[in-house]
Amino acid sequence: MVQILQGKDITLAQLIDEFGLQLADYEHFFSEWQHDLPELSDLEKQSLNEVKAEYLHLSKYPILEPVVKMVVLSPLLRLAGFYQPPFYIASEQEVRISSEDEGTIVRGRIDILVFHPPLWVLVIEAKRADYSLVVAIPQALAYMLADATSAKPVFGFITNGNEFQFIKLTKQGTPRYALSYTLSLNRGDDLHTVVKVLKRLAHLIRNS
Repeated sequence: MVQILQGKDITLAQLIDEFGLQLADYEHFFSEWQHDLPELSDLEKQSLNEVKAEYLHLSKYPILEPVVKMVVLSPLLRLAGFYQPPFYIASEQEVRISSEDEGTIVRGRIDILVFHPPLWVLVIEAKRADYSLVVAIPQALAYMLADATSAKPVFGFITNGNEFQFIKLTKQGTPRYALSYTLSLNRGDDLHTVVKVLKRLAHLIRNS
């Protein structure tokens, strides 16, 4: 009997058992988020300071997912250049993956997909501000596994508005993934680092 799961309900254990996903525990596997990051202009830093101030003001009350996308995610993607050629944006993109024996099917919708045909660049899951990013990791990984382009890595980005984390997935042979550290809007210049990493990924895709 075929088991059908919703992406939002998938667990990391199920991805490991049903799809053979493995954690890449060697440091250089996901070096893109730490090395060769670009510098930000004073104007970009000022824009990010405004994003931070606006979010902190609004977070005095519960912030739902649509507000996270509007106040935090949208400015970050704009500053990183994902609204410009050669990139495109899709919202609520439907995806489906099945295990090798087709005994398990995962279905769901990606919040935001940044893509450069035929390559998926970024799978973004935006959660409510009071949600832990831990619950978004298996969901994002499930959607990243649905990418039909297996020759190149797929990158993911998850946020609840206050915290941010990047994911890298490769699918040559055994699918493997790695995570960045969790970056926080409340910690130093972490928000600057988020945009630097986004810019770095955009540069890699443009020149791949």
